[in-house]
Amino acid sequence: MNAPVFAFIFLLRFYCQCNCQNVTRPNIVMVMSDAFDGRLSFDPGSKVVQLPYINYLRQLGSTFLNAYTNSPICCPSRAAMWSGQFVHLTQSWNNFKCLGENATTWMDLLEKSGYLTNMIGKLDYISGSHSVSNRIEAWTRDVQFLLRQEGRPVSELVGNMSTVKIMTKDWQNTDKATQWIRQMAASSHQPFALYLGLNLPHPYKTESLGPTAGGSTFRTSPYWLKKVSSELISVPKWLPMAAMHPVDYYSTVTKNCSGVFTEEEVISIRAFYYAMCAEADAMLGQVISALRETGLLSNTVVIFTADHGELAMEHRQFYKMSMFEGSSHVPLLIMGPGLMSGLQVNQLVSLVDLYPTVLDIADISQVGSLSGHSLLPLMSKSSVFSKKQHPDWVLSEYHGCNVNASTYMLRSERWKYITYADGLSVSPQLFDLRLDKDELHNVVHKFPDVQAHLDKLLRSIVDYPNVSTAVHVYNKKAFGAWRRSLGKNYSHVIANLRWHVDWQNDVIANERAVDEWLYGSF
Repeated sequence: MNAPVFAFIFLLRFYCQCNCQNVTRPNIVMVMSDAFDGRLSFDPGSKVVQLPYINYLRQLGSTFLNAYTNSPICCPSRAAMWSGQFVHLTQSWNNFKCLGENATTWMDLLEKSGYLTNMIGKLDYISGSHSVSNRIEAWTRDVQFLLRQEGRPVSELVGNMSTVKIMTKDWQNTDKATQWIRQMAASSHQPFALYLGLNLPHPYKTESLGPTAGGSTFRTSPYWLKKVSSELISVPKWLPMAAMHPVDYYSTVTKNCSGVFTEEEVISIRAFYYAMCAEADAMLGQVISALRETGLLSNTVVIFTADHGELAMEHRQFYKMSMFEGSSHVPLLIMGPGLMSGLQVNQLVSLVDLYPTVLDIADISQVGSLSGHSLLPLMSKSSVFSKKQHPDWVLSEYHGCNVNASTYMLRSERWKYITYADGLSVSPQLFDLRLDKDELHNVVHKFPDVQAHLDKLLRSIVDYPNVSTAVHVYNKKAFGAWRRSLGKNYSHVIANLRWHVDWQNDVIANERAVDEWLYGSF
């Protein structure tokens, strides 16, 4: 056989192998929003706001009814999703301390295995981002002061019935994603993987509070507000401040929610939040439409999820940073070839499960130890996948700002167990979610055997007292280094962070409290 003929046969075989691989390996598209309450992705929560494209995924795919974040804050939760590891394993302690730049993500493995890949929009899993205020508030959470760190949550109506694009950056990124689908993915001979990260429905920065302000403004237009069924908006029940768990009390005060709110204010904030969810849903819809119009949808697995939820004034709080359902429960809907339609999955799952799931979809062998488990056996039409037992629990943990103790949540069956720090210095909480969906009745003293069982299970998963100690040591070390880097400017800088209004009430006492925490009593 001469060389040209041999080369032709070799190339023909290679081409056939690639084509066969591309036919059998589906494309993968993930849209991850920020701060999306997972309870809106199924009934009865889905009735309060029109989310046609989430409903589309629900009808043609699988909806996970009990999906949770592994840490209810932006960067650590995304670090868990991208790495497949619990946050204590990667030491993703706060929005500033997450994965290293060279961390291997599932997208890296897809690219290495022959996928055409692209990541657009909010990624937020690498260390070093977010505001100075955010990291200082996390580092100093053990300091014995109580300062408001956020702006008071407010709603803001903009535009008119023709105003559609409120979050312009998200729309720009969505346009980039759909353009990439039409121009690159549609013409590629490779399977492709696309990630689109949205900032919505995260609250907007409250500009009137100055350059250090956080996001406490729920902003939308009449166009999106019309998608909300105002008569179905519930007014959450609140415990009296004096009856709150001490950690929840700290969160309520530091989130600037301890003042008086009228029922109209609370309903408005919740309505505007739901409208922001509707805008995010439309962006998901634009991606689905691009896949359908290019003929790619039939061979594409579409995943919609979020990094965490939004309390939207439940438990007298907004934002996340809490293990209550509004904050920790995330949407997870998956649709694609070979997957069941209209399936509702009760299994407890979490964001770390997405790493092995994506690898399973792409037929890539797992390397190393992962915290999660593939969800493919739970939703596949094929019997090829073994019905490997998925754990009957999920773990979430939190070590950042607005909470003054490392927090660990274990969901198992009907129970939600929340414990703190070393498990002794702060009292735990236990909720029966079947009887107490609002999580207002801590029954930890009523069911000591349940608490003992769940705490033993939690300790078998993570040595949480040691983790809490490691975070405490890290916080002091990181803050001390930051303080030394400022030199003589330290007093000025720390006084002008997001807590500046309360700090100015007693500058000397606040500086002394920091010194006592950092160096010990004088």
